[in-house]
Amino acid sequence: MPVDRIHWDDLPRAARHAVEQRTGPVVRAQTANAGANSGIAATVQTAAATLFVKGVPTNHTQARTQQREAAINPYLPSSCPRLLWHVQAADWDLIGYEHLVGRHADYSPGSSDLPLIARALVELQNTPCPDIELKRAEDRWSGYAGPAGVEQLVGDTLLHTDLAPHNVLITTRAHLIDWAWPTRGAGWIDPAVLILRLMEAGHSAPSADAWAREQFPTWAAAPDASVRVFSEANARTWDEIASADPQTWKKNMSRLAHDWLNYWQSGK
Repeated sequence: MPVDRIHWDDLPRAARHAVEQRTGPVVRAQTANAGANSGIAATVQTAAATLFVKGVPTNHTQARTQQREAAINPYLPSSCPRLLWHVQAADWDLIGYEHLVGRHADYSPGSSDLPLIARALVELQNTPCPDIELKRAEDRWSGYAGPAGVEQLVGDTLLHTDLAPHNVLITTRAHLIDWAWPTRGAGWIDPAVLILRLMEAGHSAPSADAWAREQFPTWAAAPDASVRVFSEANARTWDEIASADPQTWKKNMSRLAHDWLNYWQSGK
């Protein structure tokens, strides 16, 4: 469920005070436009620093995802923004990150961002999955893949699983942000997730598949049967998302998930 976005000055005074105890007095705050999962998301300036603050009410369902995001941060590769602090005050769960000056990634065919995106994902795939409580892929998609097929999603790779362009920030490199759904699973799952977003940006299924095979050894080695299981599960997932909240982009993702599934089932 999306969270109603508010501005820094709309936060309860006690919540702002709890943040300023860690940052110093805030002299300027600019609310972010992108994203729908944070009640506050703002670039905050103090006399000494600039940082990014996001948060949700502690009684909102998104509070759990934000807490997962805070828990995974120490284990992420160096390209990911560092968590500076995590505090709860005045019924708000708030986290502060180092601020990166960049833009959201361009996934379109021929984009100069594509090599940077591939490099960031390879870095993640080479990062050890920490021994902390994480959702497992076989559990994440168990309701969509069936008891037999779901075992093919098992693995020990740390996965992002939500590689939308607004979750990748471009500076001189690509930075994976918004870690609400860290998952332990088969290494080829993140490339599969990325392929669908490439198709959203205008790539054909064959071209996205070929590009991913060149960039990611996990994808090149992925068993066809396992990819088919995930593709079927992912299509059902997007069907459910689009049915529950039929926004145009969600219906488009559902259609693309089926386009990809048809491509895979046709023998490529």
